[in-house]
Amino acid sequence: MKIISDITLRDFQTWAGATETKDKILEENKGEEFESLVDEMFPEGLTDTQLNDYLWFDEESIYESLGIVEESTE
Repeated sequence: MKIISDITLRDFQTWAGATETKDKILEENKGEEFESLVDEMFPEGLTDTQLNDYLWFDEESIYESLGIVEESTE
């Protein structure tokens, strides 16, 4: 069964490492820009697991695309 729905980043329930990336995007007020980025990169849509993995494992490229500078932990 396949269910397709529109959802905002704020309403998407992340898990594991994706949660930190989601929170950072929202803190930087880049939610709408992220949603546009996802629409552009995945025009056919993606599953919740694919979105979660994108947030989790592609954090650096997402931040770069959105102009988010990570603070140094040194």
